[in-house]
Amino acid sequence: MAQHAVDDERAEQFEAGFHGDLIRSDDPDYDDARAVWNGMIDKRPDLVARCAGVADVISAVKFARENDLLVAVRGGGHNVAGTAVCDDGLVIDLSEMTGVRVDPEAHTAWTQAGATWADLDHETQAFGLATPGGVVSDTGVAGLTLGGGIGHLRCKYGLSCDNLRSVELVTAEGEYLTASADENADLFWGLRGGGGNFGIVTGFEFELHPVGPDVATCLVFYSGDRLIEVLRAYREFVATASDEISTLVFAGELPEEELFSAEWIHEQKFAIMGCYAGPADEGEAKLKPLREFATPIADVSETMPYAEFQQLLDEDYPDGMRYYWKSLYLDGLSDSAIDRIEYWAEAAPSPLSTVDIWQLGGAITDVEIEESAFAGRHAPFLLGVEANWENSENDDANIEWVRDCLDDMRQFSDGSIYLNFPGFLEEGDDMMRTTFGPAYERLVALKDEYDPENLFRTNQNIEPSV
Repeated sequence: MAQHAVDDERAEQFEAGFHGDLIRSDDPDYDDARAVWNGMIDKRPDLVARCAGVADVISAVKFARENDLLVAVRGGGHNVAGTAVCDDGLVIDLSEMTGVRVDPEAHTAWTQAGATWADLDHETQAFGLATPGGVVSDTGVAGLTLGGGIGHLRCKYGLSCDNLRSVELVTAEGEYLTASADENADLFWGLRGGGGNFGIVTGFEFELHPVGPDVATCLVFYSGDRLIEVLRAYREFVATASDEISTLVFAGELPEEELFSAEWIHEQKFAIMGCYAGPADEGEAKLKPLREFATPIADVSETMPYAEFQQLLDEDYPDGMRYYWKSLYLDGLSDSAIDRIEYWAEAAPSPLSTVDIWQLGGAITDVEIEESAFAGRHAPFLLGVEANWENSENDDANIEWVRDCLDDMRQFSDGSIYLNFPGFLEEGDDMMRTTFGPAYERLVALKDEYDPENLFRTNQNIEPSV
């Protein structure tokens, strides 16, 4: 499809029937409208269409098709890879569509695609309910869910996409439809882990579970020189831990001035973070061993409101900082893998960067691999490599560190990735084929059916066969 500049007269005709805001490059708020969370991304679309509702989304899709425009789709959250904005073309921006509706008796919630997890948690926690989200509340519901959704409740209640009841979607033809286990079931399969390839999801219906309002949590920090022995003990702990426990380890300098004395600020450290999806008093005892693997240098574990726990990491990921992340599913946490994790955490060029280990298993593996497109159910751990830094002159060093780490750690992996931590798109089609394996051709068939011209391609793209 050829890419053309937007004709002013046609843009005015489009705007006349558009209820949201249509922002052009000469508008005073254009730079704010095109800016995304990741400061590395600096793209200039011709138009940003901030949609007020589904009708606006339909209009925007049809306008893009009629004018051969490149399309990027923006939800409400981070989008670390920067695909929510494009050069030239049209950004279809859903960030103003943040409505949430809870049915406490049916244990379901419906949310628009511009909502963040903070929006959803705020409404569901009023009834002591939650659905699995991420670990940063500023994350968008839409992107996280379509890529799978690994969060603090995963081992007990599965992924975000596992808790989908239905979705509402606008296709590349501008048609509106619903997908669920009973309606457009093949499309529903692909949307649970296949990313934003098949249309623009405008609404999500989730199953809710009793969570909170208070939960037992763990956040304990250890000296970096104890990482190998503690990770070996951690490996044994999670092998027999109950599904109520979901944990995350992150290693790096972690220069938190509020937590550490001056002598520790610039030393290597690592943290174990997790919560217990059950009675808080029971959880305190169950999480206690994580706090006793060695002598902590800080321990802020406590029982707290679930919504507050979801926000603990928010300040570590401010708007405008520079981010480059990648991931690999690990075959295990062998002694050799632990040794390399220690090496790469110490090698990070930025004090804000971390090497992360996400405990998987539990309810994630209760769903058969064939039941959804999500590709990571087989893995016991996910490795996340997060380069986070402030100044553009350090771009090359940080990007190189992430790539070199991933190249090294592939020896402990089948090469598949978590779609929400993809880095930028230099991996191309091979990355997607490797990740989805035998399911890739089924995803291509869905792409052929719902988006054969690849209108929705500024994403972790599945190319149509035509």
